[in-house]
Amino acid sequence: MAAAYVSIAESQRRISGYLNRFADAIARQDGAALRLLFAVSSAASLLPVADALSNFHDSSRLVGQSDRIAQFSEILLPLLRSVQSHRLGRFVEAYSSYEKASNAFLQEFRNWETPWAVEVLHTIALEIRLLAEKADRELAENWKSPEKLQGAGSFLMKVFGALAGKGPKRVGALYITCQLFKIYFKLGTVHLCTSVIRSTEKTFDFEEFPANDRVTYMYYTGRLEVFNENFLAAEQKLTYALAYSDPLNKSNMRMILKYLIPVKLSMGILPTMWLLEKYNLTEYTDVVNSLKTGDVRLLRKALQDHEQMFLRSGVFLVLEKLELQVYQRLIKKIFIIQREKDPARAHQIKLDVIIKALKWLGIEMDVDEVECIVANLIYKNLMKGYFAHKSKVCVLSKQDPFPKLNGKPVTAS
Repeated sequence: MAAAYVSIAESQRRISGYLNRFADAIARQDGAALRLLFAVSSAASLLPVADALSNFHDSSRLVGQSDRIAQFSEILLPLLRSVQSHRLGRFVEAYSSYEKASNAFLQEFRNWETPWAVEVLHTIALEIRLLAEKADRELAENWKSPEKLQGAGSFLMKVFGALAGKGPKRVGALYITCQLFKIYFKLGTVHLCTSVIRSTEKTFDFEEFPANDRVTYMYYTGRLEVFNENFLAAEQKLTYALAYSDPLNKSNMRMILKYLIPVKLSMGILPTMWLLEKYNLTEYTDVVNSLKTGDVRLLRKALQDHEQMFLRSGVFLVLEKLELQVYQRLIKKIFIIQREKDPARAHQIKLDVIIKALKWLGIEMDVDEVECIVANLIYKNLMKGYFAHKSKVCVLSKQDPFPKLNGKPVTAS
């Protein structure tokens, strides 16, 4: 993006104003004012400074004019370069300079006893992640290895270490943890979350952190539990995130529900159609209907139609495993029909009847395949009974032949 022309005198005035605001904010310990001066990619207020830097090429002289500013030269000089580079769309340069400025600021931060600058570190954490993503896209476009986001993760681990002590600064640690989660999920290195989670949960009282940070933390750790198929833990964490999230923020609510719904489905808990429509999660409509009706074909079609979306979210395998519950519902419907026609023999379901029901749904299966499904349903405690091999009949228990999951995932049965 081309910088607007600014006169030399005006450029000097703008840059000097920025430098004075920086020094003043530190002198007053004004974190709110200082963090805006680090918001390279998101603060519109820095655009006039960026344009000035493109027209005045001796900012180092302005930095060195007074001791109150010069003492922060290791922060300010690379920070100014980052502001200018970002304005010009040179994101690799912007990231590299920003990382230098951030490391220098972190050294200063370690020397301050009070937590006044924690919000500045939060802005730095966000900015360095966003700049790294832009830099990596630029590198990829030029056929170079994208490596800046990984570097941002390494820097944020240093920030986490600076906040993880016993002093008042620790209140800022969870926000940094959440930024690390975003990096690890983006890079596909979610295994790196484990050590950060261990440090966080071992060192801190979780409820002392701000609600927004707790919600984000529970959202990402809940997703991690989904990834590891720990559905009970995933349900607890995602439910916590939903309960403490702002109900007016539909975007955040939708993000949480996108993972909580598959987890709930695995436990036999179905959402209402109203909920799916309200949060634009209609990709789950046919999945839910298949569980209600026992329509295996409908489930398979839903998974096929939304395969890429479910794969990107990491819930495809969770939804695919719901097929066993759909078979349970199908056989239960057969049982209900038989009970109406012949109550005395309702608990004896011939495999041929199941085969015919599946064929009516457009699914061809032989006796051995259906026998395997029935055996799996019994093993997973989705059906009570036994299998009579000679007569090819499933004999259901007369007491609760189709146990409810009662909020427990099938894998835990």
